[in-house]
Amino acid sequence: MSDFFQNGAITTLHNLTKQPIEQLEARIKLFTDRRPIALVLPSLYSELDGRALPKIIKELKQVPYLSEIVIGLDKANAKEFEHAKRFFSELPQNHKIIWQRGPRMQELYKLLNKKNLRPGNEGKGRNVWMCFGYLLASSKARVFAIHDCDIITYERSLLARLVFPIAHPSLNFRFCKGYYSRISDRLNGRVARLFITPLIRSLKRILGDVDYLDFIDSFRYPLSGEIALLRDVVLRLRLPTDWGLEIGTLNEIYRNYAKNQMCQVDIFDQYDHKHQKLSEDNPNAGLAKMSIDIAKSFYRVLAARGVIFSDQFFRTIKASYLRTALDFVEKYSVDAEINGLTFDLHDEEKAIEVFLRSIIIAGDQFLANPMELPMIPSWSRINAALPEFSEMLCDAVEKDNK
Repeated sequence: MSDFFQNGAITTLHNLTKQPIEQLEARIKLFTDRRPIALVLPSLYSELDGRALPKIIKELKQVPYLSEIVIGLDKANAKEFEHAKRFFSELPQNHKIIWQRGPRMQELYKLLNKKNLRPGNEGKGRNVWMCFGYLLASSKARVFAIHDCDIITYERSLLARLVFPIAHPSLNFRFCKGYYSRISDRLNGRVARLFITPLIRSLKRILGDVDYLDFIDSFRYPLSGEIALLRDVVLRLRLPTDWGLEIGTLNEIYRNYAKNQMCQVDIFDQYDHKHQKLSEDNPNAGLAKMSIDIAKSFYRVLAARGVIFSDQFFRTIKASYLRTALDFVEKYSVDAEINGLTFDLHDEEKAIEVFLRSIIIAGDQFLANPMELPMIPSWSRINAALPEFSEMLCDAVEKDNK
């Protein structure tokens, strides 16, 4: 059972009771006349054969309130796309698959690049962005939700709790982020536990009172891939193309909306999914690459707010981060001990060493190219530059799904 503590500037919605899922879904269904709900599933083709996605589909078949489901299918050839159509045909809801590598979609990407509206390279950011674009073009849903396709412990209650604050027409929220416990037989969530939180606390110690840092520090799990948001928010949203997708999305929400329009909700007791490798020997892969992109995302926002960065400043951040992260390791070790969890001190400190390098690498890359901004244009800009694009996108998706 969760606590009811409100921390930071963002409203936290807790899981205080074991409310039957059917009861919550019935309440949500009452909202759908005014706020139809759509779900985006960004999926790699390989996930169709994994442990998680078949269970997710089984659970989604029972969800009574979704107006449509859009599956963004990455890394699939023509034969695999046909298999995906059969795989997702079990869904009783109206659903469409966006075949990202299909010839029709590739022509649309070429058109965007030709018009200097670059959507970035293949990846989750571009995949989600194009799914959002299709939902905007189809004009059926007012609430958009997204969750990953590698959630091994998935239950449909996760989706219900995620969409409820946005679907409820009497509430003021425009953006909702899910959070959950990252625990198995050990403490998981290394990037959040050992990198983001210590780094944010270090930056606060160095820079003092910075509203943006308080904002990020308010989220219990800022790397959650589970969000729900209103249609007009999606229209203005610029998504990152690198591994900083979740933090970059929070940055955009922070830039555009008041804090009383945001919330975070406890969506699951125990969440487990595919774990990325640390990649301590390769800064261009795994958690090493993720932490570099996240750090650069923080640096860009702080620079826009007037913070002046230098080599000396990054060395200060590095020293402060190391001390802060090691202090957190001590706290986590006791937390693991009292709960009977496995705790590997060597693995924890090895991760800190990788993240320590990431802080400096990200700093070097930022100083070398401070104008780098790996963001996909918002759909409001796409519609202004190419008014016919939405119709072309709908036509391509409809033809692919025949």
